[in-house]
Amino acid sequence: MSVSSYLSPVTGTRMSSEIVSQVIALIRGGRLQPGDRLPAERELAETFGVSRVTVRDALRVLEAMGLVDIRVGSAGGAFVTTPSPSVVGESLSNMLFMGTFEPEQIAETRLVVELGILDLVLERVTDEDIARLRDLCRQSREKLEQDEYDTKLSVQFHAELARAAHNPAVVMLAETFSGPLSMAAVRATEVRRDAHKRTVEEHEALVEYLADRNAEGARDVLITHLLRGRDMPASTARLLRKV
Repeated sequence: MSVSSYLSPVTGTRMSSEIVSQVIALIRGGRLQPGDRLPAERELAETFGVSRVTVRDALRVLEAMGLVDIRVGSAGGAFVTTPSPSVVGESLSNMLFMGTFEPEQIAETRLVVELGILDLVLERVTDEDIARLRDLCRQSREKLEQDEYDTKLSVQFHAELARAAHNPAVVMLAETFSGPLSMAAVRATEVRRDAHKRTVEEHEALVEYLADRNAEGARDVLITHLLRGRDMPASTARLLRKV
């Protein structure tokens, strides 16, 4: 059955939005899979009962959402794709930055996410994962001693930590949150070099606890790392430490 058979004409003043909604519904319902090609503009215009300009507007919206990839040429068209973490992260960033969030709220949110990830890592981490994390720590230590430490190394560390959970969905979630939930606001009150030094030391300690499969030690280091310099409510600390 063709994709067009699942689509219906649209009416009203927000026709392009209705088209977007119908296509999203087909993607969520599994009627459209990544790699599938949508019908040509002309066929879509006829099916929806709108102009090709309206169809183009809808496709641009779907492209901006990361749901379709529009290609040109004889083999071109609109193809369903999987949203990348950067696209999802940008949307999340826009939503977060529309509100005013305190550094403590960012730190607490990061903890909720990363402690859950850590539990998976403790169950699944391999010697190869440990080796990659140690290598990142080595690079960070060298850059710190050369006074060239870059916070991108910290982002890489947390991304590699998520990969040690061996769950692609977890990796995507971690990459998505790395931008909008950056620790920059949380670290703003710290002296730059002191902050970098403590970050490197805490990363190194976390890796060694992981290598020893020491869950309590790993959780304590991660909590200390993400709550560093923040005056969190005692109830939050108790909950996160599971005491």
